[in-house]
Amino acid sequence: MHNYLDFEKPVADLETQIISLKGIADTKDGVDVSEEIQRLEKRSRDALVELYKKLTPWQKTQVARHPDRPHCLDYIQRLITDFTPLAGDRFFAEDYAVIAGFGRFDGQSVAVIGQEKGSDTQTRLKHNFGMARPEGYRKAVRIMEMADRFGIPVLTLVDTAGAYPGIGAEERGQAEAIARSTQTCLGLGVPLVSVVIGEGGSGGAIAIAAANRVLMLEHAIYSVISPEAGASILGRDATRARDVAQAMKITAQDLKSFGVIDEIVAEPLGGAHRQPDDAIDIAAERVRAGFAELGRLDAETLRRERREKFLSIGRDL
Repeated sequence: MHNYLDFEKPVADLETQIISLKGIADTKDGVDVSEEIQRLEKRSRDALVELYKKLTPWQKTQVARHPDRPHCLDYIQRLITDFTPLAGDRFFAEDYAVIAGFGRFDGQSVAVIGQEKGSDTQTRLKHNFGMARPEGYRKAVRIMEMADRFGIPVLTLVDTAGAYPGIGAEERGQAEAIARSTQTCLGLGVPLVSVVIGEGGSGGAIAIAAANRVLMLEHAIYSVISPEAGASILGRDATRARDVAQAMKITAQDLKSFGVIDEIVAEPLGGAHRQPDDAIDIAAERVRAGFAELGRLDAETLRRERREKFLSIGRDL
């Protein structure tokens, strides 16, 4: 059984019936329900295809936040061998919202930096729901600078509602830390590939996503502010988040048309949360292609193309 989203009710009803019929088939009363199961499975798949073919921005927001969606640590566990996490920013403390370290991707050394939301109550609290404090971004800077020094490509995995807005974070220089991390991304002389795997929220996302190649999963979102916060600020009514999501153009399809991202990564039918391993493998193929293309460029070309890419956003609109 899946954790169904509100708009997935038609599919939930069909899959519940399928599970019930399979329970009957497992009994010893000799009832043959295989044809009915096949018919319902086809109806369920067709319903899923229709639903996900026309998702609204608000529905995509729900999919991007699905609790079963693969997170940063899931990607690292499946794709990165010999991963060695590094802790601390050498200024204040360790930030568990940001996972950073070195490992091997396809046998090649790579630095990995990502935001981890957690998968249950305990880990969500530990990782602060993926909302980094200044020390998280300073740790990211430390790892990026180390990778640059040794000529190691960098992969970043973006999944955050935004940087942590607490008083302590502001006192320790949250805005400066985000700006410094963004600046470090832009100045790297090694290939930098970023993947928006869930939510890409505000400066908290761009701080590790000012990359040569910005990939975005098909049902992820990427925006300057969350729909709820935008509705609260603009309309003084957080319940209007659905309408604000539509107006903000936060989907991968919109952002690709604006040139904000470079490539949309397809997800398995029904979203990455239904087939997480397949979703990770599909993303890995596009990351692999990005590194192969960027690996042919020298440091100065990488810096120049990266800067020009971000300076050109919005010029032709």
